[in-house]
Amino acid sequence: MPVSYEKSCGALVVRWEEETQRFYILMIRHRPGGYRSFPKGHVEQGETERQTAIREVREETAAEIIIIPDFRHAVYYTPAPSVEKEVVYFLGRVESSSIRPRKGEIAQVEWIPLDAAEKYLTHENDKKVLRAAQKKITDMKRKGEVF
Repeated sequence: MPVSYEKSCGALVVRWEEETQRFYILMIRHRPGGYRSFPKGHVEQGETERQTAIREVREETAAEIIIIPDFRHAVYYTPAPSVEKEVVYFLGRVESSSIRPRKGEIAQVEWIPLDAAEKYLTHENDKKVLRAAQKKITDMKRKGEVF
């Protein structure tokens, strides 16, 4: 049986809130199943991975993001028999915390405290990419890099 390959790109979108002195991460709750994850979607013809991630975040959450350099994390899984999927995630930040869900497939978009985010995730691949992003953010803070 031939195997088909799918590729999606998305972003873990983080913002710093001065008032609470905490980082928050943008999560979507899917209408089918009700599970939380990060915005992502299929690469369209002619798009780069980063272009796909920026477009998908905008389409699913209405957030305009800036990609943070030096973070690209790919996960792989089989969503159906004979289908192999790669999802490439970037790390992004926003200037505005304003968000809204895309009608239809997205039930809710929400800002979750970064330090509590893992308990909201269902899939192990999402937890792995979250841990990688948390490490990158910690490294950036330690080096005094602006987020």
